[in-house]
Amino acid sequence: MDGMKTSDENNLREAVQGIEGEVRWHEPLSRHTTLKIGGPADVLVIPRDLDALARLVHRARQLDAPIFVMGGSNLLVRDGGIRGIVVKLSRFQRITDPEETEIEAEGGVTLSRLSRHALSRGLGGLEFALGIPGTVGGAVVMNAGTREGEMSDLLTGIRIIQSDGTIRTLSRKEMAFGYRWSRFPRGVIVSARMKLRKAGKAEIQKRMEGFNDRRKATQPLALPNAGSVFKNPNGTFAARLVEAVGLKGRRIGDAQVSERHANFIVNRGHATAKDVLQLIRLIGKRVEEEAGITLELEWMVVGSE
Repeated sequence: MDGMKTSDENNLREAVQGIEGEVRWHEPLSRHTTLKIGGPADVLVIPRDLDALARLVHRARQLDAPIFVMGGSNLLVRDGGIRGIVVKLSRFQRITDPEETEIEAEGGVTLSRLSRHALSRGLGGLEFALGIPGTVGGAVVMNAGTREGEMSDLLTGIRIIQSDGTIRTLSRKEMAFGYRWSRFPRGVIVSARMKLRKAGKAEIQKRMEGFNDRRKATQPLALPNAGSVFKNPNGTFAARLVEAVGLKGRRIGDAQVSERHANFIVNRGHATAKDVLQLIRLIGKRVEEEAGITLELEWMVVGSE
């Protein structure tokens, strides 16, 4: 492994040895992000099941091996990639119905699939999630949402794997949420439980179609992107500010401020994380100078230069 000490490599190999699932060394993370950008992980692990994930988390702690759980949306991985173990919960796909108006979904379930499951049961409240890219685990961490709702409106609890490999159930009272952030005891989210409301399927379908039509009309869905780049400041919209300072359509390399929605950066083919970060810095500097507002990133930026 280029750039790694032998002791670090040995620890990683020991941590993933015998873990059931997929283990991929030097895996390009551009294959796993919605922006299609990102250098390699030292090792990417897709655990087969809960037991495999628990063993991996525990071993990583024992060996002091870095571990990062990734979704793919609202994420920029730098060009140098991520050191240590990167985990994807692609096989955590179960949705159950513990109560008449409750749904429990594992961390790897996509929000679009979750919202359609709610529709099939005649449960309202998740319509806003149809067009949000990403998974349940990532959506809880980011408190994903739109103007019509967010995850924290529905959550009643989550299950996490703690660093010692044990599973803990957290109630809503043990978590805190704000605009695109959450706080809860450290651990890997393996499932989330949500309380919805009974509604007519025709009503739910109509709302979902309305949200989807608006998304198609306003967002650059034809090109790779990672969702909204900046949080909306109080009293205004980030897209409005970016457009007002003349940066809509601005391009650095193959990274471009979307011509359809100025709070999106798209990858026009071969953009690098360096291109994207330069564009982000330019936007932040220009908006602060001309509007006196400091924009805050909605994305998570991770990895090495």
